[in-house]
Amino acid sequence: MFDVHAGYVVIISGAVTIFLRFLPFIAFGKNTPSFLLYLGRVLPCSVMAMLVVYCLRGVNVLAGSHGVPEVIACAVVVVLHVWRRNTLLSIVAGTALYMFMIQEIFSA
Repeated sequence: MFDVHAGYVVIISGAVTIFLRFLPFIAFGKNTPSFLLYLGRVLPCSVMAMLVVYCLRGVNVLAGSHGVPEVIACAVVVVLHVWRRNTLLSIVAGTALYMFMIQEIFSA
């Protein structure tokens, strides 16, 4: 059965997300402040760097697989991104490779 409350949550979340995506265009139109343009250029790289640090913070190179799956997956993400310039492809391929390695190759 379809849960009506869950449906409402999805619809409201979608509406809020769409509103927040359009809010800068509504608020600024074509006169976007230079500070926001700067943040638009800098923040994506900053967020990716924080995600890398967050994902690799618990890797213990002295135990288990010694961080080999993580290093290989990170290398694949970097190579794919440099080669294809496609963030989605890079992240999906790196994640899939990492999951395969930890479940099939490096499983204990």
